[in-house]
Amino acid sequence: MVSTNDIKNGTVLNLDGKLWQVVEFQHVKPGKGGAFVRTKIKNVLTGKVIDKTFNAGIKVDTATVDRQDMQYLYKDGEDFVFMDNTTYEQLTISGAIVGDLQKYMIEGTNATVASSDGEPLFIELPASVALEITFTEPGVQGDRSSGGTKPATVQTGAEVQVPLFINEGDTIKVDTRSGDYISRI
Repeated sequence: MVSTNDIKNGTVLNLDGKLWQVVEFQHVKPGKGGAFVRTKIKNVLTGKVIDKTFNAGIKVDTATVDRQDMQYLYKDGEDFVFMDNTTYEQLTISGAIVGDLQKYMIEGTNATVASSDGEPLFIELPASVALEITFTEPGVQGDRSSGGTKPATVQTGAEVQVPLFINEGDTIKVDTRSGDYISRI
């Protein structure tokens, strides 16, 4: 149990038997009435985001979530195999838990695996990853770096909008949170 005054980003709350991770929080003290904490929380399993308001000072139940640095090894059918960087133990995580992040994972990618009571809940990738372009249409003469964008397929099969000057074989940096192109490497 923790007081609502101690809620921070990343805290995992246990509300009605479901685990919710705090994405955003704001302590509000209006001129009239009692203080409260306005939060935006995300369901750990489904990814659904809701707004929830708590009165200041009340106790909420928290969940113990262990975070381990692991390395993605390979895909085994619909599952993904990760290795603990310290003990070299392997852990198989279902594709449902990995979700859309699989579009940015190549073998050897480091990730943080969050688990509660030994059950993997979700994974977190670094903010950006380097991926190679496997297919894109060639740019047209006269294209400039500040011009438009075109679709490009990266080595994981994901499609990313890139500037017109990017060619096949180039390596680009992609934001894992939004899927946006950041820069050419």
